[in-house]
Amino acid sequence: MRLKGSRVLVVGGAGFVGSNLVEHLLDQDVTRVQIVDNLLSSDVRNVSTDDRVELIEGSVADDRVLRLIEPNIDFAWHLACYHGNQSSIHDPVADHDNNLLTSLKLFNHLKDLPKLTKVVYAAAGCAVAEKTFGEARATTEEDPISLFHDSPYSISKIVGEMYGNYFWGRYGLPLVKTRFQNVYGPREILGAGQWRGTPHTVWRNVTPTFIWKALHHIALPLENAGQTSRDFIYVGDMARGLALAAEHGTPGEVYNLASGVETSIAELAHVINGITQNPTAPQQLPARDWDRSGRRFGSTEKSRRVLGFEAQVSLRQGIELTVEWTRANKELIESCILQHDRHMQDLSLGG
Repeated sequence: MRLKGSRVLVVGGAGFVGSNLVEHLLDQDVTRVQIVDNLLSSDVRNVSTDDRVELIEGSVADDRVLRLIEPNIDFAWHLACYHGNQSSIHDPVADHDNNLLTSLKLFNHLKDLPKLTKVVYAAAGCAVAEKTFGEARATTEEDPISLFHDSPYSISKIVGEMYGNYFWGRYGLPLVKTRFQNVYGPREILGAGQWRGTPHTVWRNVTPTFIWKALHHIALPLENAGQTSRDFIYVGDMARGLALAAEHGTPGEVYNLASGVETSIAELAHVINGITQNPTAPQQLPARDWDRSGRRFGSTEKSRRVLGFEAQVSLRQGIELTVEWTRANKELIESCILQHDRHMQDLSLGG
């Protein structure tokens, strides 16, 4: 299956992963890209100005938006989500409406499209990983799934997989599931989108948060002494992996998109402080009370064997590229952060 010459749909295409995927698809000479995005946690300035790209602003939970999707698309990627764990804890109903209902309605719509070759769903590695602060082992695609989860986000993502399995088994929807690890890189704009109830609307992921604070010589917050670990994968590698999942993935199957490297948060802070020359020592904080997923990383064996996918960008290389992008886009990031700072100030004043 070749992407060249195809017509594609990217739901969540204004987000940082989605917009990097769109650029990758354009480089693969696709004919047409439809983006659907409600800009809840993304920014329209991420959308390509290429003539082949059309933005439909809205949610796939809206029937009007679904009717605007071209019936002759060849490939689709569902990347939209309610970002992320702590926002979902603050507002579980909003997470349901934007992270689960969206998947159900999109899959139900796509099942009737006659030319659809493959649908790739962005699942979450955190929903499957073992909850441990002891020695971590690589989470495989076959690991059991617990009925107990840390956040509504995690629940929505795993139920999204279940809906995908249902529509594949019942209607033959050619759905491939990809389990994301911790993606980072250019186009992840702190504070992008609408206010979603907590400061984590801005400080949404550890890598861009650390880079922004380090560039401003602010102490990087290390919860639980930074012993927590994650599998960090550069967004350019993720875009490539998503494309390979569409080309080579088997419908009904699931694949980790991971670096396969376990990195502690303390090590991440050390790398970022070194690259940015941040002179301020990290700040030691207690562990987050909701998070029991201490150490984790993903197995890469299946995705390497079946998809031909391996991460190519090392953590240091990826951080250097992301720091460079952050410096170049300082005003854009600052404006998004400030809009939420004003919102929080209004709330504190009773406005």
